[in-house]
Order: sequence, then C-alpha cells, then structure tokens
Amino acid sequence: MKFGLTQSFACSYLPQKNEQLLVFAETEQDLSYRYGQLIQAGFRRSGDQIYRPHCPTCDACQSIRIPVAEFTPSRSQRRVLKRNSHLTTRLSRTPAESYYPLYERYINARHTDGSMYPPSREQFDSFILCQWNPPVFIEAWDGDTLVAVAVTDDITMDENQRAFSALYTFFAPELAAASMGTWMIMQQIMHGQSEDRQYLYLGYQIDDCTKMNYKSKFLPHERLFDMKWQKFSSKRA
Repeated sequence: MKFGLTQSFACSYLPQKNEQLLVFAETEQDLSYRYGQLIQAGFRRSGDQIYRPHCPTCDACQSIRIPVAEFTPSRSQRRVLKRNSHLTTRLSRTPAESYYPLYERYINARHTDGSMYPPSREQFDSFILCQWNPPVFIEAWDGDTLVAVAVTDDITMDENQRAFSALYTFFAPELAAASMGTWMIMQQIMHGQSEDRQYLYLGYQIDDCTKMNYKSKFLPHERLFDMKWQKFSSKRA
C-alpha cells in the first residue's frame, strides 16, 4: 500500500504544536473494503481522502470506538435522553436538500473560529460526501422540523463485522443547551445496535483537548495503543 505524508501545519487541537497526516495514496476499485481495514489501524476519512495523524513528537491522538452492544448510558447521559425524549430519529441513505441550510446555521453560530468557516455548499459536499462509500444520515426531528443530522459512515470491517463511524454532527444552534452532541452519539449507538453493527468509531480522543473529552465519557470504549485496541471501563456519573 502507498501512503503520502503531508507537510507540517498548525495543530487544530493543541496550541503550540504542529501536526502531520499520513494519507492513503492508492487508487483502488474497492476503497470501501480497504477503509474497513484501515479504520481498525487508526485511519479516518474526510471527503474521499483517508488519513491518520503522523506526528513525530506527539501521540496525543488516540483512535476511540464504542462496542455498541456493551454500552450503557451513565446517569448524566440518561438525563440527556430524557431531556430530548420528545425528539425522534430515523436513518436515511440519501442526503436531503434540508441538510445544508441546517449545517450553515450551525457553523455560523458555533464555529466561526474553525477551518469550516465561512461555510459553503462546495465545502460541505467535499467534506461530508464520499464517492466510494456514501454515508448514512441519522436525522433528528422535532415533529416536522429537522433539528440535527449525524453523518455516519457504514463500514464493512471484514466478512463478519460491520461498524458505524461518526463523521460529523450538526444541529439547530438553539438546541445547544440540550446536549445535542451527546444525544446524537447515543442515537448512533442505538441505530448501530438495531442495524447489528459491532462498533461506533468516534475518531480521535485527545486527553489534553477539552473540547474532545466528551468522547471518553462513553463507556465502555476502546482506544488504539501501539496498534492494539485496549478497553476502558469504569463507573461514572
């Protein structure tokens, strides 16, 4: 397999640090199958590109995944479920035109300091969509109003295992106090259970980055150390 290494650039998560990415550079007919192997080795996708961090002096990014059959919500997560019990979700395999306006509102309200600002339809499509493995979309509805979307990759890991991978979630900004990010992860877990998926991949856990630490609160979970998945499980509030 061929890989390329990007130039060093400012880290998006840890101030005063730089990052590099290892990028999968093969052109294969069945990239979706290859991605099922690579995600187990810590890779992610953005658009059609498959990558993982490859920083010579830092190993803060740890791939994290949830064994969905084993997950039990904590007390605080149960409160989030109760708070949003009036919402319903459904899984769609076709992107809707209503997604982008919601995404635009979300970015403009919550991420004006990030790389996705200002939002555009071209940027949205190039980030979210994928030619070789179209994502599924877990939609959240308040009656007839779309209030959140979790863009989720559906991955075949091998002949016996399949997984979901959480790519990105956006929601109506006025619902921020309802812990929608946490709630949408639990919806992806629940849909993963009903679809007989073994894992929900959450990307990278970075212990020193406050805005990423919500991922570690989903237990049990597994993290990738030295190319081995290790389980974390403990009581929590």
